[in-house]
Amino acid sequence: MKDFWKDCCDRLRLDARLGGEKYSNWIEPLQMQSWDPENGVLTLAAPSSPKKEVTRDTYGEIIAFHAQRANDDQPVKIIWTVQEASPVRSSMSSAPVRPEQKSQQVSDQLAKSCGLMTELSFENFVSGLSNNVALGAAMYVASHPGTKSYNPLYIYGGVGLGKTHLMHAIGLEVLKRNPRARVLCISANSYISEFMKAIKNQDQGFYQSFNSLDLLLLDDVQMLGARGGTQNAFFSTFESLVSHGKQIVLTSDTYARQLKDVDERLKSRFAGGMSVPIDPPELETRQAILMKKAEQRGKVLPENVAFFIAKHMKSNVRELEGALQQVIAHAQFNGIEISIEQAKVALHDIITPNDQITVQDIQKKVADYYKIRVADMHSKRRPKQIAVPRQIAMYLSKKLTQKSYPEIGELFGGKDHTTVIYACQKIETERRTNEELNHELHVLEQNIQSF
Repeated sequence: MKDFWKDCCDRLRLDARLGGEKYSNWIEPLQMQSWDPENGVLTLAAPSSPKKEVTRDTYGEIIAFHAQRANDDQPVKIIWTVQEASPVRSSMSSAPVRPEQKSQQVSDQLAKSCGLMTELSFENFVSGLSNNVALGAAMYVASHPGTKSYNPLYIYGGVGLGKTHLMHAIGLEVLKRNPRARVLCISANSYISEFMKAIKNQDQGFYQSFNSLDLLLLDDVQMLGARGGTQNAFFSTFESLVSHGKQIVLTSDTYARQLKDVDERLKSRFAGGMSVPIDPPELETRQAILMKKAEQRGKVLPENVAFFIAKHMKSNVRELEGALQQVIAHAQFNGIEISIEQAKVALHDIITPNDQITVQDIQKKVADYYKIRVADMHSKRRPKQIAVPRQIAMYLSKKLTQKSYPEIGELFGGKDHTTVIYACQKIETERRTNEELNHELHVLEQNIQSF
């Protein structure tokens, strides 16, 4: 009997709606008085009448939902009591919908309990040259979770490019194929918070909760940096899940080997599966994203307007969505049709032509990215950790500004124009074969263009 309530609690502990102090404040104090598996009746006792009423009214449906899952997806009726007081019928008027009815409401509730956003599905993801490899890998993992060569799946790229979307899409597809799969989507910051709370409360159930998952989706894994205790905990979870054929999906803003302050054994594990980049979307993909987002909002966006916005908004999907919303709102408030002229007015304060990017902007962004001084861009020093970033800055200066080779050389401490030409040719050649460098350049271009 106790095993049933323990199974319920293990599931409730992983529910994203019970994060923070909610689980410890409202679920842990509950005591199971009885469990009748033949009739599906669970009697729960709260420590006080007010506690019973708040828990029942606020979390009763969530508890019933996970109790049903623990009961082989058979309906469970909950009777609420106060310690040894007489049972009181639950306020729930009907049993949860059975999974075989394929109710959208139940599917959405299940996804939400796993920390997933139902709108971030594969159907709503716009593919293109910049993300088709990552999309293909994500779809394969969703249909074949636990495949050794894809475990973990490590998706990396700049802000707002679709990493999180793909991660949620994997979770949604896994649940669609197997509603009983134990799935959890959580940010690295939330994982850290849960770990710290477990340490404070001496809760050994923390490890069991994560180690019992079938699919763990961890967003922004770079946030684990410089947190030794948390990294040790995650290493233990990682080893337990992967060794038992359970799938892990990670997202990050950088290549695994470049993670800052992350233990080498973790970086090695992250790089040991399938690593796929997502680059800033090319023009055609940006245009397709805008058309798709407009359609989801029930708006008709003319292709020429989508092209105009896409041509000027180059950084990421979030920037595109913000621009689209601004255009739609401007048209609605003014009672006019969406057009190029209208879009120009709506976006006049955020459209920035490339010629406003300066070499100095590029030098600062590149120096910050590679942790060197801006002064090193002008020096004659040639150690690799300075020379390569300097060559990259020269390359980006030529690509993103209207400056000539001699003008760029002058702004790099009076370098000869042939030095700049050599740097540009070298970086252009290397990026074609060096996946890591190519990704770094995409990230830098994104950061510079949104400077």
